[in-house]
Amino acid sequence: MLDPLKSIYATAKKVRRHIVLSEGYDPRIIDGAAEAIKQNLAAITLLGNKVEVANAIQSRGYAPSDFNLIDPADTQHHEAYASGYYELRKENGVTKEFAHESMRKPLNFAAMMVRLGDADGTVSGAVTTTANTVRAAIQIIKKSPDAALVSSFFLMVMNEQYHTKKGVFVFADCGLTIEPDAVQLSEIAIASARSYKSLTGREPKIGMLSFSTLGSARHEKVSKVQKATKLIREKEPDLTVSGELQFDAAFVPSVAQIKAPDDTVQGDANIFVFPNLNAGNIGYKIAQRIGGAQAIGPILQGLKKPANDLSRGCSAQDVTDMIAITAAQVK
Repeated sequence: MLDPLKSIYATAKKVRRHIVLSEGYDPRIIDGAAEAIKQNLAAITLLGNKVEVANAIQSRGYAPSDFNLIDPADTQHHEAYASGYYELRKENGVTKEFAHESMRKPLNFAAMMVRLGDADGTVSGAVTTTANTVRAAIQIIKKSPDAALVSSFFLMVMNEQYHTKKGVFVFADCGLTIEPDAVQLSEIAIASARSYKSLTGREPKIGMLSFSTLGSARHEKVSKVQKATKLIREKEPDLTVSGELQFDAAFVPSVAQIKAPDDTVQGDANIFVFPNLNAGNIGYKIAQRIGGAQAIGPILQGLKKPANDLSRGCSAQDVTDMIAITAAQVK
């Protein structure tokens, strides 16, 4: 394991937060959560029918008593959670009946646990879509008042022998913001820099990606990235940021020397901000499936409290990693 991930694990062990997982019956969730418990990364609550979840835990060779099990459809918290959800959403047309129905759903129940302080963070997405996961987080946990928007990033871990450059990198936004404008793009970059430094302890170096490098092409899509880069420098002058850059100029020092010899990043970016969701989602999947990088995420940023999403193609190790990251995000 790379040092940055070791650092994240060490932080999780030190603070030992309470993380709730809404998909308690999924084998990957159970295996990943069991490993998190074994490594003392967090206290774990699994949601779902208690008998079914307990049976699933036993079938995987673990003791149900190691986990806290809650059935959202049969719990003493239901009335308080339904009432809280109704007060939160009544101006959006939510009825008391709908609030009760919503709190029987594990995804919503998990978000309300976090909102009310009964858990420190939540992880889902092994089965649930990103859209539903994010919707529950934004509607119930809510955006942090000091965040411009809720966005996402992937931690891309490259530590195999065949990787010519090893490390932990941020790819953003690969899971949430479809077509950010220049202002939103700048905020995604700034938030990603803060997340990277908070999780890894390393100084962020941002590459604002495009099909152009420092004016090699002219197009409105290029202009957007140029404007976003300018806004970042105005808002956070101490951040190291370059743009617009083609990926090779942001990642490969020898290419940067040719394409952007006076560039501040010099092919050593550790944060890669994609111009839209098309590019970001395709880019991280290529790095993962062809390049062999481990992709951890999408990790959400800009919420009041942590709620994170898993890819539906995730592994048990991804679940363990995301539990550690979610615990480390808690302020």
